[in-house]
Amino acid sequence: MCMTPHWYLPICDLPSKSNNGRFDFYVKDEATMAGQAFGIIGLEVMGRNIALNIERNGFPIAVYNRTYAKTEHFINELARGKNAKGAQTIPEFVQILERPRRILIMVKAGAPVDAVIAELRPHLQDRDIVIDGGNSLFTDTERRVKELSGTGINFFGMGVSGGEEGALWGPSLMPGGDRDAYQHLEPILTKIAAKSDSGPCVTYIGSKGSGHFVKMVHNGIEYGDMQLIAEAYDLLRNVAGLNNAQLRNVFNEWNSGDDLKSFLIETTAKVIDFPDPDGTGKPLVELILDKAGAKGTGKWTTQTALDLGVAIPTITAAVDARSISAMKEQRVKASKLLSGPTAHPAGNVYCSKICSYAQGMAMLNIADKVFEYGMHLDEIARIWKAGCIIRALFLNSIMQAFKEQPHLENLLLDKRFRDAINTKQDAWRRVIAVAIQNGIPCPAFSASLAYYDSYRRERLPANLIQAQRDYFGAHTYERLDKPGIFHTEWSAQTPPAKTPEAHKQYEARPSQVVKK
Repeated sequence: MCMTPHWYLPICDLPSKSNNGRFDFYVKDEATMAGQAFGIIGLEVMGRNIALNIERNGFPIAVYNRTYAKTEHFINELARGKNAKGAQTIPEFVQILERPRRILIMVKAGAPVDAVIAELRPHLQDRDIVIDGGNSLFTDTERRVKELSGTGINFFGMGVSGGEEGALWGPSLMPGGDRDAYQHLEPILTKIAAKSDSGPCVTYIGSKGSGHFVKMVHNGIEYGDMQLIAEAYDLLRNVAGLNNAQLRNVFNEWNSGDDLKSFLIETTAKVIDFPDPDGTGKPLVELILDKAGAKGTGKWTTQTALDLGVAIPTITAAVDARSISAMKEQRVKASKLLSGPTAHPAGNVYCSKICSYAQGMAMLNIADKVFEYGMHLDEIARIWKAGCIIRALFLNSIMQAFKEQPHLENLLLDKRFRDAINTKQDAWRRVIAVAIQNGIPCPAFSASLAYYDSYRRERLPANLIQAQRDYFGAHTYERLDKPGIFHTEWSAQTPPAKTPEAHKQYEARPSQVVKK
C-alpha cells in the first residue's frame, strides 16, 4: 500500500502504460511525493477561481503568472492560509509540483498558449500532463497534441463552462486527450466539477482535440439560446407592448416551468428590470448599447459545420445576428431610410434575392479591406452577368450601384434596391407567414427577411445579450447615454471568505431582483 496523503492515493494505485505497451504500477520516490498536487498558470479571474476550487477540495496547488504581482496577491490575499505555493519562474513552478505533473494553462487562446507550452517544455518529464483550459480552437489543440507526441508529455484540451462563479464552486468540464493519462486527472476533476442528480459534470470526452470541439459546440448552442431569448424579449416588448416589469414576470414564469427552466432564462429575469445605478429611473438594459460582443466560438461552430456539411441554421442565425448588431452606425443610418411593413404589391423572391446578393457583396467588401486584395466590386458584378451559375439580369443594377458608389457599404442602402424592397415587402412577409403557419420550412426566405429587418433597425435586442454576458461573465458593456466601458454588480457578490455551506444557502435562496 502506498502510505501517502489522500490526494496521492489515486495516482499511486493506478497503473501507467510503459513504452513496451504493458501496464506497470507507477510508484513515486520520496522526492516525487513532496510536491504540490496541481499547478495553474494564469491568474485572471477564471484561473484564480479554479485554483481556489482545486485547493478547497483537498489538493495542494502551485500557481504561476507572468506578472509576479498577481501571484503575490493571490498567495498573500486570496489563498492566505491555504495549501498554495507561488512561483516567480517557470523552472521554479515546475520544480514544486509532484510527478506526474498536472499543469492547467488558463491564458488567452492562441499564441499565448503556444508561448506557455514552449516555456514549459524544456522542464517537463515523461508522463507529465499539460491541460489547456481556455477557449482554444480545436484544430489548434489537435496541432499541439501532434507537436507533443513522442515527447512523453500528455496534452489535454479541456472545455470549462460556468463562468467565474462556476470556476470557483463547480464548472462543467470537458477534457479530451490521452485515455490512460486521464486516470491521473480524474480524481481531481471529479471533485471540483459541478454536481447534478446524474453525478459530477465531467467525463472523458475523447482523444486529441475532442474536449475543445465539444466546448465549441456548447458555445454555439449558447449563442442560439441567447438569441432566441433576445428575440422573445423583442417581440414581447415591441409587439405585445409589455413593459420591463411585466417582462420580468414572464421570464420568471417561464423559469418556473419544466420546459424553459434554465440559467439563461433565470439570468434574463434578473437583468430585464434591473434599475439603472445612475438613477435615471429606467431599466439598465434599455440603456445598454445594442452591440453584442463575441469571442469567436460561435463563428468557429458555423465554419466547422460548413466544413462537415451539417446544417445549424439557428446557431448560424445567432452568429449573424451578433454581426448585424455590431453594425450600429449603419443601422442608425438605415433606420432613417428603410421602412417597415406597408401595403404594397408582391415580390417576395426578389426581395430575398436582393438580400442574398447584398450579403455576398458586403462580405467581399469586408474581405477586400481585411486582406487588401484591391478588388473592384462593380467589375465582379460585371463578370457574373454571363457564364456563371448566379448570372442574372439585375446584376446590371448591382454593377451600376458600385460603379456610382465604389465605397457603398451595403446594396440595401442604394436607392434602386431600397425602393424595390419598400414596394414589395408586404407580399414577402405574407409568403413567409403562410409558409410558417402551414409548416413549410423556408430558412432562406426567413433569413433574408431577418437580415433586412435587423439591418434597418436602429436598435436591436443585443443590449440584453450584453447584460447577460456582463452578469455571468463580467464582459462589460457600453452605454447609450455616456462614453466608457461599464460593469455592474447585478447580484450580491460571493465574498472571498464565504464557506461552501454559505454558498449552498445563497444558491437555495428564492430568486429575486437585487436593486442597487
